[in-house]
Amino acid sequence: MTQHREERLRLSRRRFGLLALSLPFWSASAPAATLMSDLLARASTPRAPDELWVLVDDHEARLSVFRGDRMVERFSPISLGRGGARAERTRGDRATPLGEFRVTRFNYQSKYRTFVGLDYPTPTHARMALNAGVYSQQDYDDYFSYYRRHGAPPQDTVLGGYIGIHGIGVADPEIHRRFHWTDGCVAVTDRQIDTLSSMIDIGTRVVIR
Repeated sequence: MTQHREERLRLSRRRFGLLALSLPFWSASAPAATLMSDLLARASTPRAPDELWVLVDDHEARLSVFRGDRMVERFSPISLGRGGARAERTRGDRATPLGEFRVTRFNYQSKYRTFVGLDYPTPTHARMALNAGVYSQQDYDDYFSYYRRHGAPPQDTVLGGYIGIHGIGVADPEIHRRFHWTDGCVAVTDRQIDTLSSMIDIGTRVVIR
């Protein structure tokens, strides 16, 4: 094994280890509503006085960027999934997942102007899926096996994937103003996604509640 590959493996294992250690010790039988409400209660406050983080509010249909406790930018109205926003999402239901996420990638050639990818499904979503019987124990084990190997969650399980924040692009701006129209992502205008993508970076925390 080359030194470069060894360093990559160590980094991947370190990333996964830090992720796993950050998870609370939930009861295996805890209902999804409890897991998510507890998570969102903790997530909706800054981790540090100068942390730059994003809050997406389903009820208010707005996206806010914070520096610590101070709001520095707000976009409204925004559009979410046609299936609403919920703690438990499955592939094809067009719902936006609630939870705490991290930015994983930027696609500046997206048909929706810019696509800012998020690390859905998170380990919390995997645990909820196991508790609800949506994931089998094998599915759950495969999820973490994939995460260990790739440093990112699988995108092709029953929970779906490819969730992010994007602009309008080829979509209809009038529909955006009037309806929730996405397949589960968070949509803002093209001008707003330009502003947002210039402010945030890989690893920026995004809370959808």
